[in-house]
Amino acid sequence: MDNKNLIEQNITDTLELNYMPYAMSVIISRAIPEIDGFKPAHRKLLYTMFKMGLLNGPRTKSTNVVGQTMKLNPHGDAAIYETLVRLTRGNDALLHPFIDSKGNFGKQYSKNMAYAASRYTEVKLDSICSEIFKNIDKNTVDFIDNYDGEMKEPVLLPTTFPNILATPNQGIAVSMASSICSFNLKEICAATTAFIKNENTDIKKYLKAPDFTTGGELIYDEDEIDKIYNTGRGSFKVRGKYRFDKKNSIVEIYEIPYTTSVEAIIDKVISLVKAGKLKEINDIRDETDLDGLKIAIDIKKNADVDMLMHKISSMTPFTDSFSANFNILVNGSPKTMGIKGILKQWLGFRTECIKRQTAYDLDMKADKLHLLEGLEKIIIDIDKAIKIIRQTPEERLVVPNLMEGFGIDEVQAEYIAEIKLRNINKEFLFKRIEEKHKLMEEIKRLNDILKSDELVKDIIIAELKEVSKKYGKARKTDIIFHNEIPQISQEQFIEDYPIKLFLTRHNYFKKITLASLRSASEHKLKQEDEIIQELETSNKTDILFFSDKFNVYKAKAYELNECKASSIGDYLNNLLELEADESIIYICATVDYSGYMIFGFENGKIAKVSMQAYYTKVNRKRLVNAYSSKSRLIFISFIKEDCDFIVIRDNDKAMMFNTALLNEKITKSFGGVQVFALKKNSSVTKIIAKQDFLSDDEQYYRSDKIPSAGHFINEDDKIKNGIAQKTKLL
Repeated sequence: MDNKNLIEQNITDTLELNYMPYAMSVIISRAIPEIDGFKPAHRKLLYTMFKMGLLNGPRTKSTNVVGQTMKLNPHGDAAIYETLVRLTRGNDALLHPFIDSKGNFGKQYSKNMAYAASRYTEVKLDSICSEIFKNIDKNTVDFIDNYDGEMKEPVLLPTTFPNILATPNQGIAVSMASSICSFNLKEICAATTAFIKNENTDIKKYLKAPDFTTGGELIYDEDEIDKIYNTGRGSFKVRGKYRFDKKNSIVEIYEIPYTTSVEAIIDKVISLVKAGKLKEINDIRDETDLDGLKIAIDIKKNADVDMLMHKISSMTPFTDSFSANFNILVNGSPKTMGIKGILKQWLGFRTECIKRQTAYDLDMKADKLHLLEGLEKIIIDIDKAIKIIRQTPEERLVVPNLMEGFGIDEVQAEYIAEIKLRNINKEFLFKRIEEKHKLMEEIKRLNDILKSDELVKDIIIAELKEVSKKYGKARKTDIIFHNEIPQISQEQFIEDYPIKLFLTRHNYFKKITLASLRSASEHKLKQEDEIIQELETSNKTDILFFSDKFNVYKAKAYELNECKASSIGDYLNNLLELEADESIIYICATVDYSGYMIFGFENGKIAKVSMQAYYTKVNRKRLVNAYSSKSRLIFISFIKEDCDFIVIRDNDKAMMFNTALLNEKITKSFGGVQVFALKKNSSVTKIIAKQDFLSDDEQYYRSDKIPSAGHFINEDDKIKNGIAQKTKLL
């Protein structure tokens, strides 16, 4: 390539020149709705149907509508038909559909329920469209050329109610999006009426909350609703509804959030069942039919239905969020507004429509009055008019002669000249005079409307009341307050059952259900490995792992994988992310962090640390300085309450004491209390629970005070307990 032909360009200038027009086109011409509540694709489609006479006429094939719409919308028949489907009564996407339909149009709440081809379905405009197109032929809105200049189309539709709030709209443009939820039409009309009368009114008194075709229950959080109403941004949650067929143990979901689908809920439930998180469910299936939406869930006979539905609600789209972003085009510019801002913009738009319609009617009536004023002059001497006409030799001179004879203009003379001979009678003429007086009164009324914003507001309010009366419906989405919903923690969703934990010397860990353990033959371990601790507990406990590096690692039992006795288990270095040379030496389980940890040290000190020392409000996985590092640890044990232990010194002396003699400490790294009085070069070599020490007279070793020098171990007890030499320390 010849570099001489290359021209350097500033990238920002190039983007502004080429990309910005595209971005603005998407924002203005496709994705963002305008104050009439429609995107261009909706407006072009509905206006085409209006011009086809489908407001009052019979239904026609959808393919005819699609074809005609392409005169205004050149983006292809598939896109047009998708737009049409969403606006139909059969699709159930809108609280107030604009298209009366016949045939299969799929369902908004189902991804798999496909709509039929356009050649099979039939449509016409629904009756509410009379409010959408009201007086559109009276210059209420501007018209522009279509893409090829062959037709005219409206810039906006003169809706008599705030359709922008009644119709849900979602769109993604370039660098911005819009997400508008639908509201109940009765509530919209009442709120708009109240706002027109007083802009400072509390909108929430009339406009309770969003409303959706799929029903469900809106979880009302006043702070979030206030945020949405005031700023146009925020989110709220909607959950589905269900009923329980106790006889057949079937839960039937019959309403779901607007933002999800039947398939999404079923797929998520199935995945949770496979993961073992919803063990109460035997089967789930889609039983949606002509009677409406239904998801049937077969559950086990002894299942807690309320708890199951709480699980489903928290872990599936059975409860889903709607993120509101009231981004609307106002005079060609995107603007995010709260409810009052939207109502103010719509009120300004509707006021302009009524004034334009009034001006149009005024012009029409003024022209009619002008004709009747000319006729009135003729009535004074009708015989003269007849004489002028009869004596005029040429037809083209009739109008000029009437103008000259009665002092009227050409328009009036033309009107008079066209009156039929049969109408030149007193009854006809006097009716026209009476009509003139009525016209004068009507013109005065229209002039008053043009001059008075209050009269315009009265007209808007009257239209809103009429719309509410004719098309208003009861709410479909119920409202429940978030503080009325019982708060259930995640742990309550966890199934509780007995388990047994195993810790091996080589740092392997097993969590095995007792049911599985009963059917097992023997444990599988790595070569030269051995089990050093067994612990029976339940699936809803906290497990504490104490390491030889003075750390404790915490985990929820239900978060740990279950395994079989025939597996070697989980390697704790990976499971707990231990240091390379770190090993777990002890595990314990707790529900309420009651009881104590007992730490015995080589220097004869023993620490009694409250389990509360290991409790944390946040789920911390690692606590450092879990026990003292001042002396070598030789014993560790969890006790629920005070009990007796045997402390052995140098394998020749022993003492028995009760842990009640030890002061409880909340400090994890507490170095302990001197229990055994040691002489120089002596050390504690072993600590044994009383029940594990074999002796015919264990009370011989009892000491009621600490520290104690202990008693010499008799030879018989040494033999029974295998005490012959110093044991290896942990």
